[in-house]
Amino acid sequence: MSWFESLILGLVQGLTEFLPVSSSAHLRLTAAFSGWKDPGAAFTAITQIGTEAAVLIYFRKDIGRIIAAWSKSLFDKTMRKDHDAQMGWLVIVGSIPIGVLGLTLKDQIEGPFRDLRVTATMLVVIGIVIGVADRLAARDETGGKHRAPKQRKSLENLGVKDGLIFGLCQACALVPGVSRSGATISGGLFMGYKREAAARYSFLLAIPAVLASGTFEVKDALETGHVAWGPTLFATVIAFASGYAVIAWFMKFISTKSFMPFVYYRVVLGVVIIALVATGALSPHAAESAG
Repeated sequence: MSWFESLILGLVQGLTEFLPVSSSAHLRLTAAFSGWKDPGAAFTAITQIGTEAAVLIYFRKDIGRIIAAWSKSLFDKTMRKDHDAQMGWLVIVGSIPIGVLGLTLKDQIEGPFRDLRVTATMLVVIGIVIGVADRLAARDETGGKHRAPKQRKSLENLGVKDGLIFGLCQACALVPGVSRSGATISGGLFMGYKREAAARYSFLLAIPAVLASGTFEVKDALETGHVAWGPTLFATVIAFASGYAVIAWFMKFISTKSFMPFVYYRVVLGVVIIALVATGALSPHAAESAG
């Protein structure tokens, strides 16, 4: 992998990680359209550490408060009813599905799931799902001619059941084209949560999964030597910087705007990819992963 490739792929990772468009799909597609080798699942996982570092800094006050309350709840039973302490447990509970499925489906994630036909299909299907969820949320927020606006849930209403459902939605993002934020936020909207609440929990929920995945890939890469460390670390730094800017923008965007622009983008991109693969203009299979 060249330094230029790592610059572009790092920007792509940072710009798309938190948007409901699938960063893994865009890394795969950027390489395919540019004629580069597939950066591979290891590159994706390691550069995601950079974007998660942006989450840690952006939500540092929330995270610090949650960790402090959760730690106290281990020894002080009275703290277990504290919302921040409960959030600590709910992040752990919500991380279980992706941890189990990530280990179980590791070979598929690094192989068949990276087929562009799978990616394109997920872009379209999950795009439609996000669109339906967005419309349901908008209907509740605005009401109608004969219907008053409906109060949606905040994170104070989050329980174990909903936490697990959020976690299952996040696990769907193991397939390129799904989108971690798209799957978890739309899942939250279907369950009746406010947009900001669904997005905030989505970002917090991603921290253990992404850091664990990145650490695992770093360990594996150190043992096998299959990663070009210079360009990969450079891409991780670029992903951090661009990712932080996107978080700040996205949290403001979702408070007043619809997800429909992302829905249209996903569907159009998915259809274009399917057409290119069908005509032979684009190979559905990844070139040998870049080292």
